[in-house]
Amino acid sequence: MAKKNKFYVVWEGRSTGVFSSWWDCKKQVDGYSAKYKGFPTKAEAEKAFLEGPEKYWGKGGKAKPKMSAEELKKYGKPELHSMSVDAAWNSVKKDMEYRGVYTDGGMELFRMGPYPDGTNNVGEFLALVHGLALMKQSKDFNFPIIYSDSRTAISWVKNKKAKTTLERTPKNGKLFELIERAEKWLKSNTYTTQIRKWETKAWGEIPADFGRK
Repeated sequence: MAKKNKFYVVWEGRSTGVFSSWWDCKKQVDGYSAKYKGFPTKAEAEKAFLEGPEKYWGKGGKAKPKMSAEELKKYGKPELHSMSVDAAWNSVKKDMEYRGVYTDGGMELFRMGPYPDGTNNVGEFLALVHGLALMKQSKDFNFPIIYSDSRTAISWVKNKKAKTTLERTPKNGKLFELIERAEKWLKSNTYTTQIRKWETKAWGEIPADFGRK
């Protein structure tokens, strides 16, 4: 089961320290070249604050444009006040996990898994729905945009159906329960969050990338 972030460390921001809500953390980092990260317990957060950001901050994908300045104009820049989601699939263990982060800085907002006998597309789909549901239920995560680098997952969400070819196994029953729950949520809820494609070639790896490539 995934750990929920309940405490947030700000190493560099308007004010620094350990904060007990994302909303309080957000006030310190919005519009500021900040370093910050969420932790599930106060003890972990306080330990990380004392140790400093080098060990904890900035993990995952980095924006490394692969286009010329002229080509980049076509895509513009990503909206940093947003959520980014991604999934990772282990080709050896066949495990899948997914997560969502705050695009500006990459602070982790949620992480789920690993789930056995999964696929990357399924993870990308579940990450999007998880992010949409989280934003709808909590004003602390009310971002206007959610990014995914998977066109497949975006299309599944818009069609409210995960068109996966994944076969059920004795190990992935939980995963199919999550898929069914996600489809049900999409069919019974509305949302105003824009789902946008993360343009990897222009902006580099999505901030939610697990950094395992």
